[in-house]
Amino acid sequence: MTDNQQYDTQNGERPAEKPLIAIKTGNHTIDKSITRVSRLVSWFQAIPPVAHFLRAGERFNDRLGSQFGAAITYFSFLSLIPILMVSFAAVGFVLASNQDLLTELINKIVSNISDPSLASTLKNTVNTAIQQRTTVGLTGLLVALYSGISWMGNLREAIRAQSRDVWERTPQDQEKVWFKYTRDFISLIGLLLALIVTLSLTSIAGAAQASIVRALGLENIEWLRPAMTTIALSISIFANYLLFLWIFWILPRHKPRKKALFRGTLLAAIGFEAIKFIMTLTLPKLASSPSGAAFGSVLGLMAFFYFFARLILFCAAWIATAQYKDDPEDTEQN
Repeated sequence: MTDNQQYDTQNGERPAEKPLIAIKTGNHTIDKSITRVSRLVSWFQAIPPVAHFLRAGERFNDRLGSQFGAAITYFSFLSLIPILMVSFAAVGFVLASNQDLLTELINKIVSNISDPSLASTLKNTVNTAIQQRTTVGLTGLLVALYSGISWMGNLREAIRAQSRDVWERTPQDQEKVWFKYTRDFISLIGLLLALIVTLSLTSIAGAAQASIVRALGLENIEWLRPAMTTIALSISIFANYLLFLWIFWILPRHKPRKKALFRGTLLAAIGFEAIKFIMTLTLPKLASSPSGAAFGSVLGLMAFFYFFARLILFCAAWIATAQYKDDPEDTEQN
């Protein structure tokens, strides 16, 4: 072998082949790693609860759950205006015969609001509500009735969009206008009654719990507080359960299977309690900032409505996409 051949062997072809072998080995290792990750992801997605969650999320997104949630939020916030009108009218009837209480209320409004123009506006609003309490009350009541029925109709259609076997409406879904508004009015009354029962159950249980603790002289027992908190939380979740059970049973056109209904309702009840807990923690921090002092309550209320609407629609999709072992094999979840 000549010097040139030795030079070519050492500095030419042989050194160039070694990186190629390393690259091939590296690609093989990467492919094996990707395959393992893909198998792990496929195994994780095949777990029944995870697969059910993914099916519900896919249906929620395909059937415009976020957009429906934003629409429900808008109508929920809009419905507050006539409710405030009725509230102002009720306050007007109370304050009209009690000038001392009226003066105290106005002074609190002025003292608690740093912006003079906003305080003056609210002061004039209260005075107008008192002077025109009958007109404001009747107008607010009629507008609240109309907006409440419209809100119920939008909520019903949003839940039905998640619950139907197919995305598009069928001829059977078409209803007469008078029947639609009558049904939504009855549903609104039923929802209000369910809400009253839920709030009453939570309030009565909380008051009874505090009274029992005081009567037994157990206020200073530290280990009792977590137990009482757990009991109060369980009662609140049970109250939420009753409310969502009414919503998911009455509003969809096709009644869901009971097993899916009960489990989806429990998921909604726990999720709603989590939303209330998160809002309780974040709203005080939001109100502590200068901008939050002016808009914090509005933003917090809109966020609460939005997450509440998304929770309802996602749980409706979860109920509709439930699959169990005793289902027929040819049944296809859409």
